[in-house]
Amino acid sequence: MTTCASRPPLAFITGASSGIGQALAWHCYQQGWSLALVARRGRVMAQWAQERGLQASRFAIYEADVGEPDSIIAAALRCEQQQGLPDLVVANAGISWGVDTSLREDIDAMRKVLEVNTLGVAATFHPFIAPMVRRGSGQLVAISSVAGLRGLPGHGAYCASKAAVIAYCESLRIELRTNGVQVTTVVPGYVDTPLTRGNRYAMPFLLAPQVFAERAWRAIAAGRSLAIIPWQMAWVGRLMKILPNALFDRLLVGRKRKHRHLGNP
Repeated sequence: MTTCASRPPLAFITGASSGIGQALAWHCYQQGWSLALVARRGRVMAQWAQERGLQASRFAIYEADVGEPDSIIAAALRCEQQQGLPDLVVANAGISWGVDTSLREDIDAMRKVLEVNTLGVAATFHPFIAPMVRRGSGQLVAISSVAGLRGLPGHGAYCASKAAVIAYCESLRIELRTNGVQVTTVVPGYVDTPLTRGNRYAMPFLLAPQVFAERAWRAIAAGRSLAIIPWQMAWVGRLMKILPNALFDRLLVGRKRKHRHLGNP
């Protein structure tokens, strides 16, 4: 992770109003970084910053919706104007809605999940790529999910969106590898956040957000291209990838589905 020595390094983090994004922001701050906090809920971020006692000179808040490309791009440009070009960009914001493809309204729900979770990552990275290439340094980090490794019942939209993030970041990593810009894909297992608390199925190896943030930070700082966290889920992920479809299908028969979007907006 290359940073500018003349100022504290700057991290631009989406989804910073709760969960993984908030935990990563706090860990960054504790490591001496300045923060660009990005989410739809500006008041929540401001209250959190006040409660944590963040120094006014080391953070700024940008309200934006990553599901709307112009919104997140505008926030990125404001960040560059006010705080400078970030050293680290974490595309973390996401939503997790269950869908039933037989229902027309769930097609709209799936589109929204893909807009936020997949296109939102690209839109978050977009404004920073050219200036980072010109500078010759920077790191782009996307938060995917182990749900992107295999499809899960009722979770088609989320699984598809996170699988797309993994493939997209691999493409981007190869594109940028000779330009000094690193691309890291972080693949969480289950983390105790508002996104997972409504799940109706077992969540093995569940991590507290701050524990996840500490482990993710080590992977980011090491410049890893892909990190599955925790390590136990890395083995589960490898097993999931190699299981024959017939066996994988049998293992998931009867598994409770993800709540549909209307029950878990």
